[in-house]
Amino acid sequence: MKYLVLIPDGMADEKIAALGNKTPMEYAKKPCMDFLAKNSVVGTVSNVPEGMVPESDTANMAILSFDPKIYSKSRSPLEAVSMGIEMSEDDVAYRCNLVTLSEDEDYDNKIMIDHSSDEITTKEADILIKALDDELGTDFRKFYTGVSYRHCIIWKNGNDKYNFMRPHDILGRRIKDYLPDQKDGKVFYDLMRASWDILDRHPVNDDRRARGLKPANSIWLWSPGKKPALPSFKEKWGLEGAVISAVDLIKGIGLCAGMKSIDVEGATGNVHTNYAGKAEAAISAFENNVDFVYIHVEGPDECGHRAETENKVLSIELIDEKILAPVYEYLKNREDEFKIMVLPDHPTPLRLRTHTSDPVPFMIYSSEKPADGVDGFNEDSAKTTGLYVPNGYGLMEMLIEKHG
Repeated sequence: MKYLVLIPDGMADEKIAALGNKTPMEYAKKPCMDFLAKNSVVGTVSNVPEGMVPESDTANMAILSFDPKIYSKSRSPLEAVSMGIEMSEDDVAYRCNLVTLSEDEDYDNKIMIDHSSDEITTKEADILIKALDDELGTDFRKFYTGVSYRHCIIWKNGNDKYNFMRPHDILGRRIKDYLPDQKDGKVFYDLMRASWDILDRHPVNDDRRARGLKPANSIWLWSPGKKPALPSFKEKWGLEGAVISAVDLIKGIGLCAGMKSIDVEGATGNVHTNYAGKAEAAISAFENNVDFVYIHVEGPDECGHRAETENKVLSIELIDEKILAPVYEYLKNREDEFKIMVLPDHPTPLRLRTHTSDPVPFMIYSSEKPADGVDGFNEDSAKTTGLYVPNGYGLMEMLIEKHG
C-alpha cells in the first residue's frame, strides 16, 4: 500500500462575486480532484484546535497525526531544523520576515505593505540577511537565511513567551499598534527599527525599486520557540515517510518526525513553482521504497495573503494538472493498492488575506475500496456528506492501515 497526502495550503475560501459567487475551489478546473472526489470518502475537518492560532505549523502537524496542543511549540524552531541549524536547550528561534513597509512616515507610523517583500528571491534575501547579521548579529544573536522572505534568528536565552503580531495579519494597517512594546518587547522593537536603517537604502533594494519591485526594507519578528521534538512517524505508523515542500516549516516538521525531506529545484513557495518537479519527486520517492509521501504546496496560501484571485484559481488548477494527475496515474498503473488524501490545512480567504480556523474539506480515495463521494471537490460539497472530523490529528487513522 502506498499513500499520497496532498496539501494545497490555504486552498479553502469564501464565495467571491468576481468568480460568479463561487469559491476558488468551485471555480477552478480540476478534473482529477473532482474525479477522485466522486469515488472518495469526503467530509470536513478542523485542523486547528479551538483556542490555537490558525497557522500552518499547527494545522500540518495535526494532519500528520500529532496533536498540536501537545506538540506545537511555534513554527520557528521547526524552520530552524529544516535549515540545518543546531539549537541548544537555551536557544530561542524567531521567524524573521523581510517585509515591505511604507517609506514616507516615521517608523512607528509606517504601513505594512507586504509581508513577503514581493516574494523576494532567496538570492537577494541572502545578501540582506548577511548584511543584517554583520551589523546586528552578536555572540548571542545570529541571523540565518531561509527561503524567499522567510528567515530565522537564533537568540541565546531569548524570550520565547513574547506575543508578537503576525505580519500577514496586518496588511494595509499602520504598524504602530502592532509593534513590540517598549517594556518586555523593547529589545525586539529596537532590532526591527535598526533593520530599517540598514535595509532601506541597501543596493539590493535600490535595484528592486528600479525594477518596479517592492523593497525588503524592514524585518518583522514573530513566532518564538525552543528546540522542538516530535515522535517518530515511522514508529507510529510503520511507514517510511517523506515530505516535499518549498517551505522550511513543513520540511522541519517532517525532519523532526524522522521523515525524509526531498528538495525540488525551482520550488519557490508561490504560484510560480515547479509543480511538475514535485510530482516527479513523489514518484521517485515511491520508486525508492518510500511508503508515504506528503506534498505541500504553498501557492494558494500566498495568493490568499496577496488577494490575487486569478492566481489562486490558477494555482489550484496547476496543482491538479501537474501534481495530482501524474502521481495518480503513476499509482494507478502500479500493481499495489494505494490511497490518496487531499485537503487544505486551513482556509486563507482572499477577502481577509489571512488564515482562519474554519473546517476544511477533505477526501480520502482508496484504490481498493472506492466510495460513493460527491460531484466536485469543494467546501459546500464536502459539507453535504455530514462527515465531520473535529480533530485533524484523527485523519491519519482514517487513511492508514497499520503496518506493524
